[in-house]
Amino acid sequence: MNKVCEILNIKYPIIQGGMAWVADANLASAVSNAGGLGLIAGGNAPKEIIKEEIRKCRTLTDKPFGVNVMLLSPFVDDIIDLIIEERIPVITTGAGNPAKYMDRLKEVNTKVIPVVPSIALAQRMEKLGADAVIVEGTEAGGHIGELTTMVLTPQVADNVDIPVIAAGGIADGRGIVAAFALGANGVQIGTRFICSTECNVHENYKNMVLKSKDRDAIVTGRTTGHPVRALKNKLAKDILSMEKEGADPVEIDKKGIGSLRLATKEGDLKNGSFMAGQIASIIKDVKPCKEIIEEMVKQAKNIMPNIEL
Repeated sequence: MNKVCEILNIKYPIIQGGMAWVADANLASAVSNAGGLGLIAGGNAPKEIIKEEIRKCRTLTDKPFGVNVMLLSPFVDDIIDLIIEERIPVITTGAGNPAKYMDRLKEVNTKVIPVVPSIALAQRMEKLGADAVIVEGTEAGGHIGELTTMVLTPQVADNVDIPVIAAGGIADGRGIVAAFALGANGVQIGTRFICSTECNVHENYKNMVLKSKDRDAIVTGRTTGHPVRALKNKLAKDILSMEKEGADPVEIDKKGIGSLRLATKEGDLKNGSFMAGQIASIIKDVKPCKEIIEEMVKQAKNIMPNIEL
């Protein structure tokens, strides 16, 4: 049996990315019902909002689902308390080190899967007791590291004994096969699920992804130390201009405040940050999560009949 499926008690080793303002109970439950692992994004939301999403998710699925915890969130301690109270079966973590919460999470049998951008961090997470790691390449949407999925996945797989989940640049069965060939035991997919029937983002967001071309998912914020990949629009171009002119990183960061909400909830084509991965341009339709996952699995098995999915 596939290691990731065994650890998480799921049918397919496909995890939905914990996309802030995108990954709610609706999307998470749909992915879990389809045999993957759905995630509710903690983002910077307070405890009560996440609690509501968890409760809602439980009315929509009886399958395992998880919460993505942003360790830089001002509410992180409350969110961890909530996860322990609610006995959430699995969490993924980003933007920091989950070390201080590990013992408490293990006490309630919550599986901890950190997102890592390097071998060193993957090894550190394994020593801490992480159940698996998500190796996220720079192709991904949102906040990114430097190394690509293709080079990072095999290097991490060679250096840790826990399962490796590849993320960044995967949106179909071909990407799954490639990740497994590089040593991954599972995949995390974000951008493809934006264009699912059950995803509650504004229609403009879905259309931005559907219309995107191969060079449209660009990186801004490199000069601030917080690079972000999003689809090209007025906001992205304005930030790139500010960087070129040597603007104060604080001013650049300010420019992006609230822009993700403008994209996901209001569909503001000029001022929204439409975070998406470089794989966006291969996505051509919107359909239910069940169809997306089953199509991916079928395609992967056609290419590699003995793949452990």
